[in-house]
Amino acid sequence: LTSVTIPDSVTSIGGSAFRGCTSLTSVTILDSVTTIGDYAFSGCTSLTSVTIPDSVTSIEGSAFAYCESLTSVTIPDSVTSIGNDAFFSCDSLTSVTIPDSVTTIGNSAFQYCESLTSVTIPDSVTEIGVQAFYYCSSLTSVTIGDSVTMIGDVAFQGCSSLISVYCKATTPPALGSYVFDYNDYGRKIYVPMESVEAYKSAQGWNEYADAIEGYNF
Repeated sequence: LTSVTIPDSVTSIGGSAFRGCTSLTSVTILDSVTTIGDYAFSGCTSLTSVTIPDSVTSIEGSAFAYCESLTSVTIPDSVTSIGNDAFFSCDSLTSVTIPDSVTTIGNSAFQYCESLTSVTIPDSVTEIGVQAFYYCSSLTSVTIGDSVTMIGDVAFQGCSSLISVYCKATTPPALGSYVFDYNDYGRKIYVPMESVEAYKSAQGWNEYADAIEGYNF
């Protein structure tokens, strides 16, 4: 099986539906589908492109994990949650578009996406899960939207090329352990001008106080 078109009679792609189809290179999903289930395309190691339609509201856990040839993903405005491990170890993924509809980025959602260079987390997102971008070693820049209230443990740990973090929230989000450890040596964390001292004194953030600077968003 090298390509597949999901017809408009289908409303849900079930768990593990195409798991381990290693010769599958492209998938077209028509507008009737609302859910892409757990492990639906996990281990499709030749998958280079996928079209996710505007009808999809949820990308479940590990849906595209280990799709190591996938280079870019556009997540439509209908999606509200990106599940745990959704794009785990998609190590050819260079770009991802996260729309303003998403509120939660799950644990390890983009862990080991080693080719991802930059990411913008929209203002709609309130929570970034544990290890969400763990060891994304090519990631140089991250923008975190102003509605984020929680960033999980080691979310950006091991992002060894990460030099610029822009956190737009005026109130410092709750910060897990070791979130920004093992980044680029010169990494800076830019926060709203009026919030610099609040960040420098907040629990967790105070460990990175020397790197925190004010920024006019």
